[in-house]
Amino acid sequence: MLKTTPNPPDTAPTFHFETPGPENHPEPTDRIPSAADIRATPRKPCRMFIVDPELDTESLLAHACESLASANVMTLDLADRTEGTGRNTLLGIAQVIMLGELAVNRALDRLDPPE
Repeated sequence: MLKTTPNPPDTAPTFHFETPGPENHPEPTDRIPSAADIRATPRKPCRMFIVDPELDTESLLAHACESLASANVMTLDLADRTEGTGRNTLLGIAQVIMLGELAVNRALDRLDPPE
């Protein structure tokens, strides 16, 4: 059987490396902005996912509590249909969500104490 590709060359290839120097690396035109630059830049929030700045704290916390409760139910439902280490991970995530929900509920109780 005939070989279709030639044998590699016997001599090692030679490479030419240039030493890095200021003439080989031009100055970057863009610099990393400093903290003062960032603070001086006017803030323009994205309008797509904006929360109404007029909402009161109680409404925001109530919505957060409902969102966390929904996420907890979805996570537990998925954990119920999962086996092995994935199930344990989902149960751990559900527990963290529940702890967040408890913290939000405590904050709501401080805003409007139950009678």
